[in-house]
Amino acid sequence: MSEVAHTVPRDHRQVVPGVFGAIVGVGMPWWNRKPEDVRAQWVLEPLVGVGPLRFGMNPDQVASALDGATAYVSTGLDGGAGWGCYSDWGVTAVYGEDSGLVAVAIDWMDGPLVRLRDVELIARVPSEVRSDIHDLARREGASVRVNWSGDPEIAAWGVSMGAGQEMGLSPEGYAQRRDTVITYALLVGPELAEDPYGSELVIRWRDVREEEPNLGAWPVKAEQDRPHWDWTPLKGIGPLRFGMNPQQVAAALDEVPAARHGRYPFGQSWEGFGAWMLHDDRFDAAGVTAHYSCGFGTPPTLGAVTVHGRTGPQIDFDGIRLIGMTVSAVDAALIKHLEERETGLIIGCGGDLGPDGLNMYVRATRAGDAVVSEARFCKAEWEDHG
Repeated sequence: MSEVAHTVPRDHRQVVPGVFGAIVGVGMPWWNRKPEDVRAQWVLEPLVGVGPLRFGMNPDQVASALDGATAYVSTGLDGGAGWGCYSDWGVTAVYGEDSGLVAVAIDWMDGPLVRLRDVELIARVPSEVRSDIHDLARREGASVRVNWSGDPEIAAWGVSMGAGQEMGLSPEGYAQRRDTVITYALLVGPELAEDPYGSELVIRWRDVREEEPNLGAWPVKAEQDRPHWDWTPLKGIGPLRFGMNPQQVAAALDEVPAARHGRYPFGQSWEGFGAWMLHDDRFDAAGVTAHYSCGFGTPPTLGAVTVHGRTGPQIDFDGIRLIGMTVSAVDAALIKHLEERETGLIIGCGGDLGPDGLNMYVRATRAGDAVVSEARFCKAEWEDHG
């Protein structure tokens, strides 16, 4: 078996020459789903608390309730609003201006298994949880709406559901992405129940305002309905060439962007104050997102393109179809192809795979209870952070 190169490029990717499975044991515990028999079993008391946690607790009380757990990733816990990720428990706690607990996020891979009445909420098939929630809501007269991710949200219970890609280990003990998603939940107190992800307190932890909203349906375009685009590594794909300005991108696609994302300079000494900077243009008809290189005083130019898995054009890599396919099949084909040629494999921040030197990453996007493959193609200088 090939050994892992102990080289981590600037964007925290890992370079693996040869067998993908060699990355096991290199500090990626999130690849392995925690067994159910070792996960805590919690009960949700709507708008009051979950398990040993009660809304209104301060960070010290939360840590004590979690057996002295440490928030390994946190911000603002020294006073006022903030959040802390208690990774040993698979729980993130969000605090209000008075340092009181206002929300608890339960991870899909290793968080506690939370039960509401007779409904298990966590680490399940999303469609099954949705059906159970609607049945319970009918019995209790509660109203169910669809949140930003297309999942159930119930203000009366302070519950907003979601789903993440399942990760695991192969029978040989190698890390691998699964083709399924399983459920997680954001559980909130009464002050956030009407709009959990719209709350400034939750936004400080996870800002989904620039995510493409989902109405609860995930149609996947058939292979015969997708145009085929050529790919010139590090240069461009289809009609798009890296270095184009936004006007040239829109003209090449003959489409107006459905959404634009960017920001204003932060006013730091190295950046200063200035005009709004464009980061991304999403083109729904073409099924792609254009990502721009930009900076203070520097006009945006095309640096990367994400081809959407559900709707984008088909792209081949040495005969391997990359878009809209079963993720595990693409991963296996890519690994086999690179091993046969003794070419290095890049592992991105989110487990995305790509051939070393081509700055291309096979990604995954949700399609209901499953995921399909998509890909990001980048210029040579682009540092991809997922």
